Amino acid sequence: MQVEAVSKDSLKGAIIKISTPESIASSEALSQEAEEAAADRANLYSSLGALFAAPASAEHLAVLKNLPEIQQPESDLEMAWSLLRRAASDYTPEQIDDEYHQLFIGLGRGVVVPYGSWHLTGFLMEKPLGALRADLRKLGIERSAGVAESEDHIASLCQAMAAIIVADEIDFDTERAFFSEHIASWSDDFFRLLDEASCAGFYRAVGNLGKSFTDVEKQYLSMSV
Repeated sequence: MQVEAVSKDSLKGAIIKISTPESIASSEALSQEAEEAAADRANLYSSLGALFAAPASAEHLAVLKNLPEIQQPESDLEMAWSLLRRAASDYTPEQIDDEYHQLFIGLGRGVVVPYGSWHLTGFLMEKPLGALRADLRKLGIERSAGVAESEDHIASLCQAMAAIIVADEIDFDTERAFFSEHIASWSDDFFRLLDEASCAGFYRAVGNLGKSFTDVEKQYLSMSV
């Protein structure tokens, strides 16, 4: 399968609800709940991948503003989702474009580095990227031609997780190992720095959603199935 390493996918498939681990474990229709949870998770990973890949356009903001609430009352994830929907109304595409470039690109380097190798080693293009590329090859996931960013960009990893979740040939243990080694190992640091960045507004909301979702993922992927 091919994953476009930091392409901007449509947000129209974005998540509407999250099936929690508790609801899956207690449901009589286990397989149906698991399938719904997988679709939810893949959609949210795809949406985060699109938002981190490039500045959100007016079309994407319109989609965000009109999406329903996540059905997980009084949770951090629900609050983060609501704040992102509000941010989609509070910021213009021009403001978001400026913010994105300040945060992630800058002159030489942005305020927050979106690459896993940097957070794990302090340098770009280091051993964690080589390990990631080896794992992606084993999973049959290819980087699209013509993409400048390396595969350890947060957007690429979100898109890779979406592909892994929906791939019938990839088992749960492999999915869990990929998340643990290539996302959970550094994403908390990335989201913390994004939250602390003085120039972050819209992308602080995106980062809060990412942090809340990866916290849910840690719980979900720690389950025995």
